[in-house]
Amino acid sequence: MKKLLILVAAVACLGLFRARAQHVNGMKLADIHVDYIQIRAVKIFLADKQWIALEYGQKVGDNSEMYIRDDNDKRIEFNSAIDGVNKMKNYGYELFSVYTEQIDQSSNRPVYVMKRK
Repeated sequence: MKKLLILVAAVACLGLFRARAQHVNGMKLADIHVDYIQIRAVKIFLADKQWIALEYGQKVGDNSEMYIRDDNDKRIEFNSAIDGVNKMKNYGYELFSVYTEQIDQSSNRPVYVMKRK
C-alpha cells in the first residue's frame, strides 16, 4: 500500500511537471483579472488549424501577440471558437455576448465577449 501511494504521488508530480501554462502576450491566463475579455477564432487559409485570439485590454504591437500560447511560445490549436469559450470558463469567465466582425466583403466571424463570474 505504501509503494502504491508513493507511485501515485510520483505520477502526479510528473503530470504537474509536464503541465503547460497558457498565456497571452506574456501574461498567464490565470493571472488575467479583468471583468471582460473578447475571444475570436482565427483560421489559416487552406489549413484545418484554428487559434484563439484573446483581448483583455492589453497593448498589442502585433496581432500574433493575441494568440493563446504554451510555455514554449507555440500557438495552441483549438477545435473551434466554442472550444476557446469552454477553456475560458475554467478561468472563471462566462459568455456575455456574441457579435460578428466583418473579415472581408463577403464573410464575417463571431466574436465572443466573456464576463468574469
